[in-house]
Amino acid sequence: MNAQDHLAQVEAIVASARAAQAKYEVAGSQARYDRAAQAAAWAIMEPSRNQHLAELAVQTTGLGNVADKITKNHRKTLGLMRDIAGVKTHGVISDDPATGITEIARPIGVIGAVVPSTNPAATPANNIINALKCGNAIVMSPSPKGVPTCEVLLSYIHAEFAKIGEDPDLVQMVPAPGSKEKTQRLLEISDTIVVTGSQNNVKRAYTSGTPALAVGAGNVTVIVDETADLTQAAAKITASKTFDNATSCSSENALIILDAIWDDFITAMAAQGGVLVHDEAAIVAALWPDGHLNRAVIAQDAAPMLDALGMSEKVPFGTKFLAVETTGIGPEHPLSGEKLSRVVALYRARDFADATDIAARILDHQGAGHSIGLHSTDHDRAITLGTKIPTCRVIVNQAHCFATGGAFNNGMPFSLSMGCGAWGGNSIDDNLHWKHFLQTTKIVREIPSNEPKVEDIFSDYWAAVGK
Repeated sequence: MNAQDHLAQVEAIVASARAAQAKYEVAGSQARYDRAAQAAAWAIMEPSRNQHLAELAVQTTGLGNVADKITKNHRKTLGLMRDIAGVKTHGVISDDPATGITEIARPIGVIGAVVPSTNPAATPANNIINALKCGNAIVMSPSPKGVPTCEVLLSYIHAEFAKIGEDPDLVQMVPAPGSKEKTQRLLEISDTIVVTGSQNNVKRAYTSGTPALAVGAGNVTVIVDETADLTQAAAKITASKTFDNATSCSSENALIILDAIWDDFITAMAAQGGVLVHDEAAIVAALWPDGHLNRAVIAQDAAPMLDALGMSEKVPFGTKFLAVETTGIGPEHPLSGEKLSRVVALYRARDFADATDIAARILDHQGAGHSIGLHSTDHDRAITLGTKIPTCRVIVNQAHCFATGGAFNNGMPFSLSMGCGAWGGNSIDDNLHWKHFLQTTKIVREIPSNEPKVEDIFSDYWAAVGK
């Protein structure tokens, strides 16, 4: 099959998705949209299928671990279903007599979704559920290593669709083998595109000519100050950093510890399995042996990660992650960027102002807009970070990777794609969720005039500076 035939395949799939979506919309109802979303959710949450998807994902991508992927597939999907339960996405969704405006929910059409190998089941499921809830069809373009998992997920969704009489053409994927050319064609001919993954894909999305919802890079930085409960902070950081072997964009990549509690935090961290390492040069050489991240380290369990870094005999038994002390920030200091492994950079700050400055410099280098963490009991310090740091989220006293993408004990929408605003070169600054898969038509009626007098608007200004 030549290149043109491959592109024709993509075009045919999008055409069939478009035809299915048109019928889905014309004969649509809230009950139908809700039932289709439930079918897609149960396809990944049913325990035996969830386990198979998790096992297949680790087997084919070599990233993460099965137990945590099972947890992620379950909780992310359950949380999303909680978020969209009872949400109106069909017909009239608001009617305001005061403004004279009635809003009608309208589907977008065909969603093209590019998804990463780090979450080859959870991310597609999240996008699929949101798309169906809002009356859309969706075509996935998984990363090459994520193809087998995506294929199985879609087979499970189609099996559930057969039970409810829904059209399988509503949920499809670009056929294997994947290629940049196929993905590019999908980007060009979809009605809206959602991209989670490499920054190369994100840039291609924003330059494709199609409306894009693409998210920025993570490089989570977390400050621990002198008011924090250090035992809890260390436990939460460890749980987050090690979950699914740091595949999440919300995993901690840098810790900034205030000088006043440095020794106590190192002790608390060690009790949780986090070991302080001083030999930065050796870790950098092993992590980036040829200028690229070592595949033997990326998203691996602790034991093989330590072996690959030559640290197995140098750290205590039970070590879960490494904290490498450093001061460097920027392109010449790779530890200051995302590491996709159980390795975190460790910075020492004189005080909170210094910690804020260090964090700003790290995020200016990589991860602007995504999120920052704070372990503190000082409410004002979270406000300070939210005012001074280029970030869309300040996560306070929580395990970062569990909290950023939505949790049952915070108010963020459940998502696997975090918008980073203009700081991260994104069109959205919140978690990708159902509202982004919907557009509206406004019925605009005449209301009593509400025209102010000029003096009502400018009297204070004139009083201050004159006319």
